[in-house]
Amino acid sequence: MKKLKPVHAIFLLSTFGVVSLGVAPLFRPLEIVTPAEAASIPKIGDLSSYRKIVVDTASMVEKGDLVRAKIRIKDLEISWDEAEPSLKPRSPAEWHTIDKAIDRALSNLRASDPDAAACNQSLSELLQLMDVAGGKP
Repeated sequence: MKKLKPVHAIFLLSTFGVVSLGVAPLFRPLEIVTPAEAASIPKIGDLSSYRKIVVDTASMVEKGDLVRAKIRIKDLEISWDEAEPSLKPRSPAEWHTIDKAIDRALSNLRASDPDAAACNQSLSELLQLMDVAGGKP
């Protein structure tokens, strides 16, 4: 059997789930993330706060309160734009896709005579995009 160099041994140990190198207190245990867990971590980050605003807005549209929905979606526009420097570099393609969907929803709600069906459609599409980017099935 071929003798492994220390670097190879550390790689193998970390690859196969060893939690600690056993040199406490100098080193903290390694955090093990399985490939399945790594794949489920959203590239773009946590979108739950933005999603909540979209759900709130959609609820207002469903109730026919387009004036309040228009006000509420402004919160999404502001918070999304403020988070751009941290979200966009993580996944530029996803960020642009969601940003364009936000623009469509804003446009529908800000129309001079907003159509509730068009507003519902754009908000529904936005939620779907956020769910996909956020790692929800």
